[in-house]
Amino acid sequence: MLPLLAGLHANEGHAQQASPAPPAKDAAGPAKEPPPPASVTVLGARDAHGVLGRDVRSSTGEDMGQIVDVIVDLNGTVRAAVIDFGGFLGVGSRKIVVDWTALDFKHLADKKDQVSLDLTKEQVKAAPEFKEDKPVVVLGAAGRLSPWIFDH
Repeated sequence: MLPLLAGLHANEGHAQQASPAPPAKDAAGPAKEPPPPASVTVLGARDAHGVLGRDVRSSTGEDMGQIVDVIVDLNGTVRAAVIDFGGFLGVGSRKIVVDWTALDFKHLADKKDQVSLDLTKEQVKAAPEFKEDKPVVVLGAAGRLSPWIFDH
């Protein structure tokens, strides 16, 4: 039995010596260029503000709810905002979608400032409720309901 084991060890050693070496890297091959640096844009504190969680008011000062989501199209263009409308402390509220152009962000100086909506409370009440994975009906700035046409 010992000669058989000795033969196996000899064959393993021989097999290790006979295996080809990995190919050497070609130093003359094309060198990969590093990716260009990322672009950087600096926005001043007065130039940009977050919108999620912002209170929304009508042009007459009525409470219209809070922005809870932003909807973008397949190209990444912001198209609409989802507003949690009505109810009290989340009870009885529903989400509706308003066209991004119906919102006015001009008077935002700090976190407590509100977004204005160019629609009446009656127009917003008439909008269908937003539901995930269902077609989105957007309440437009003129108060009309309109579907988006897009390819999946």
